Amino acid sequence: MGKSKWIIIISNSFTMLIYAILAMCVIIIISAKVAGGDPQFFGYQLKTVLSGSMEPGIKTGSIIAVQAGGDMTRFKENDIVTYKDDRYNLVTHRIVEIVKSENNIMYRTKGDHNDGPDTNLLLPENIVAEYKGYTVPYAGYFIEFLKSKNGNFVLFILPGILLILQSLIDVINLVKENRNPSADLNDSNKVSG
Repeated sequence: MGKSKWIIIISNSFTMLIYAILAMCVIIIISAKVAGGDPQFFGYQLKTVLSGSMEPGIKTGSIIAVQAGGDMTRFKENDIVTYKDDRYNLVTHRIVEIVKSENNIMYRTKGDHNDGPDTNLLLPENIVAEYKGYTVPYAGYFIEFLKSKNGNFVLFILPGILLILQSLIDVINLVKENRNPSADLNDSNKVSG
């Protein structure tokens, strides 16, 4: 295989890779908007862990997969749940005790790395989802970066610029090939021997 064929193969592969990355980004963004702001992957919501309260099992900066829905009074000790700590913050901790009072169920939670349990009992209606054991360590740092202005540049503008540059290189190569058609004819008329 000649040098120019390798260049074409590499060029086409690079272009396909950029298109695939752009398509994945669009799918993630659309799914996040449809789901109300949280990206989903095969029915699981993806959450970024921002503290070390669940280490060593769940590292700071990890992405975890949680599953929303169902009866929020179904949990038992050692289940890990994600819940609303206040209006804006989500926390993922382990249930260490089930507290029953009359017709109500509440949960006492604790971060695995914390010295003691959380001070407030958790009401079932504050539970958002259940952690299902799927973790991608440190990938949350990348996701949080992509949410920033610099991350938006890397995610959207940079691939567009790379596609434009790739197109310009392809056009320049085509112009070079069309300017020199006699060189190709001379090469094909040579007889080896």
